Amino acid sequence: MIKKTNYIKGGYNCAETIIHAYNKNHGTEIPVSLGSGMGGGATVGSLCGAINASLIIIGMTKGRSLPTDENKAKEISNALLKKIKEHYGSELCIDLKKSGVSCSDIVEFTYSELEKLI
Repeated sequence: MIKKTNYIKGGYNCAETIIHAYNKNHGTEIPVSLGSGMGGGATVGSLCGAINASLIIIGMTKGRSLPTDENKAKEISNALLKKIKEHYGSELCIDLKKSGVSCSDIVEFTYSELEKLI
């Protein structure tokens, strides 16, 4: 069962929430601060912070260390973005907001898909 992320407006931003939830659910210590500049689509409505943070987690857990290693992170990242785009029609914060998608919704959906993929 996938645990909730517990996004609370006024608390952690969407990216920090993803990292915090992953750490709590997996006993990891990925710095939450990595997500601090990602909220609001990196503050300009670009790639959603929840997605950005998920890509960091994918890289940290499935990434490669050498250029000759298989790049599993790239495949998983692509699958995550396809799921999000399928579900919402966009991965951009500005588009999600215009479509009425709340931060709570995108955080929960993205985290759930992240857990399924990794």
